[in-house]
Amino acid sequence: MAKTGTTTQGLHSAIERSGYYPALVAEAVETAVGGEPVTSFLVHQETTFDSNEVRRHVTVLVLTGTRFIVSHTDEQAADGTSPSPYATTSTESVRLERISSVVLSRVVANPESYKPGTLPREVVLTIGWGAVSRLDLEPASCGDPNCEADHGYTGSSTADDLSLRVSEAGDGPETVRQALAFAQALSEATVASTTGR
Repeated sequence: MAKTGTTTQGLHSAIERSGYYPALVAEAVETAVGGEPVTSFLVHQETTFDSNEVRRHVTVLVLTGTRFIVSHTDEQAADGTSPSPYATTSTESVRLERISSVVLSRVVANPESYKPGTLPREVVLTIGWGAVSRLDLEPASCGDPNCEADHGYTGSSTADDLSLRVSEAGDGPETVRQALAFAQALSEATVASTTGR
């Protein structure tokens, strides 16, 4: 793990390299982090195509000794509420003991010849802390194709506070490595926060 000063400098450099309103993003992240040392981070800038316009947004994930911080900045075109384009930045700080799940999905090519240490083609990092839950419902049935009785509903509840997809083709191999390193650091920090290590 990098030293605190190096990690903080690395975070600032990564925000600058993203090129996405770096002064705005850095200020929002610095405010949320406060004076706490940064132990790990991930900066992910994504471009999406929406009808005839290009939209960009950046997500910054920061791990400190006690908190997980997520900052998200979106840009918006001029609309009825603003005559000029604008950006919206939000940050959330979550105590490590509140994180209930860290899911890392890896996509690898040619799994039959996979060698440990090979970089996945893409990773999806999903983090849950109970702020957002999705409820999927569908009509319940009894299995009898001729039954017309109302069996109510069945469904599942999924904690899905944050899901971030990073791919080698779209983001580059270094961003995939950073996503893997951040996921490992967050997993280790959540274990340490619950066991007192």
